[in-house]
Amino acid sequence: MDRAGWSAGFADTVTEHADDLQIHLGDPPAPVPEPFAALLRQLITNAGQPPALLFPGRLAGQPVAYQTLHKRLRRLGFPIKEARIAALRQLVLQAPAPVVADALGFHPTTATRQVTNAGGTWSRYAAGDHIPPP
Repeated sequence: MDRAGWSAGFADTVTEHADDLQIHLGDPPAPVPEPFAALLRQLITNAGQPPALLFPGRLAGQPVAYQTLHKRLRRLGFPIKEARIAALRQLVLQAPAPVVADALGFHPTTATRQVTNAGGTWSRYAAGDHIPPP
């Protein structure tokens, strides 16, 4: 992928390994599915002056405001609220609700409710210290 001219910050944010595009929003990096990966590759390849941010705002060096991005996505027909709920439900099926709630800043009751709504249980999850003895 041609990243000539891109700022080091953005170039480190998007990586590609064997045609698998990943974006580093946290650890571990998240895979970018098609068709979004193709759009991101096109952005990287065709961009002129490199942006320092994936979603630049009106002020130089500042990201786009949450509300602005939210309004733009809603205007384009993206179901923002439903997408957030679906993402939360998927997370609580993969990890215990208290862990997800703590990591994302949700109230534990909210995350637990989404486990029920998603049809999952964490009855198999053993509370307590999981460090093996030496």
